[in-house]
Amino acid sequence: MAFSLPFISSISFLTLKSLVIKCKAAMLWEQKNSFSVEETEVAPSKAKEVCSKTLATGICWKNEHMTKGTIVSKFPVTVGHEATGVVESIGEGVTMVKPGVTVIPVFLPQCRECNACRDPDVNLCVRSDVTGHGVLADGTTRFTCRGKPVYHFTSTSTFTEYTVVDETSVAKIDDEAHPEKELVSPQVTRGSTCVAFGLGRVGLLVIMGCKSAGASRIIGIDLNKDKFEKAVAVRATKCISPKDSTKPISEVLSEMTGEASLVAQWLRSACQCRGHGVGVVVGAPLSAKMLTYDPVLPRAGCTRKGCVFGGWESRDDVPKLVTDFLEKKFDLDQVTTHVFPFKQINEGFELNATKFPYFTVFKVLF
Repeated sequence: MAFSLPFISSISFLTLKSLVIKCKAAMLWEQKNSFSVEETEVAPSKAKEVCSKTLATGICWKNEHMTKGTIVSKFPVTVGHEATGVVESIGEGVTMVKPGVTVIPVFLPQCRECNACRDPDVNLCVRSDVTGHGVLADGTTRFTCRGKPVYHFTSTSTFTEYTVVDETSVAKIDDEAHPEKELVSPQVTRGSTCVAFGLGRVGLLVIMGCKSAGASRIIGIDLNKDKFEKAVAVRATKCISPKDSTKPISEVLSEMTGEASLVAQWLRSACQCRGHGVGVVVGAPLSAKMLTYDPVLPRAGCTRKGCVFGGWESRDDVPKLVTDFLEKKFDLDQVTTHVFPFKQINEGFELNATKFPYFTVFKVLF
C-alpha cells in the first residue's frame, strides 16, 4: 500500500534545523547482547547533511554479525542500513533533496566527484565507511543516549525514528514507493543461464534480477529444500540440493549447463562448474574465510569477480530500481515474510536467526 506525505510548512522545517530531536532508537550497548529501544537525542544536520524520519527499516545479516560479535564496532551504536524515510530537515549547502521528499539512506555513498565515482566500472566511493569508524564526515556523531555519544553504522543508522546522514548517502525516490521493499538486481546477458548459490534473501533477489535481465534458465541451489517452493515462485526454473547427489555440485552443474552466473557462499564450486562464464560474489563469508581455486581456470576464459551494493551507483541507480518496482517489473511481496512494530526488534532478530525468513521488515510505529 502506498503512503502519502503529511504537509509541513516551510517555517516548521526551518525551525527543525536548529532543534535537537528526541526520539526512540534501538541501542546496542555491547556485542552479544540484545537491543534496547530507548529515548535518544538526534542533533541537527550540519553542512551537507540530511535528517530523515524513518518509515520502515529491515534486518540484514550484517546487523546480525554486529550483535554476535563477528564484526568489530565501537559502542554504543545504532545499527541498521536498509530503510526508507522522509527528509525532515537539511543542513547548509544541501541541494539534491529538500524537506518532505522520500529517500532511501544508502550505506554506499556516491559523491560523484572521487575517482571511483567517475569510473563507470567502480562504485566504491571514497566516502564509504568501510573501516567502521562510526562517525560522520566531521569526525563526530549525531546521536546521544544516556548522556553518551552513540556511534553510527555504515553512515546510515536506520534503527531509529530519525537519522542524520551525509547528502551523498541519500537516494531520492518516488513518493508512491512502498517503504518496506527494495531490490538489488544483477547484470546478466539476455538469454544466458544463471545459477544462484543459496536461496535465502539475497538468492531470491538474484533470481528475480536475473529474470528481469532476460536470463532464460535460472538454477537455484540450497541444502534446505524448504526454500525451493519460494525460489520457483520468483521464477527459478529448477532447484537442486547437493544432498541429493553423490557427485560434487560442480559436476552436477556441468552436466546441466554451460554457464554459471551468480554465486554467493559456494564460489569455489561455481568456479569449477565450467571454465568459461562469469561468477559474481554477491553475498560472501567474512574476510577471514579464504578462497582457493585452480589457477588454470582464468586461462579458460572465465571471469570471477565480486561486487558491493549489486554493483550499482547508489544515488543514480536506486531511483531506477524503485521505478521498475512501481511499474511491476518484479514482485517483492514474494520475499517479504514478516512485518513487526519497531518495539519488537529483538523478536525479529531472533526469528531471523532461527527460522531464516527472506525479508524481515520493521515498520517504525510508536
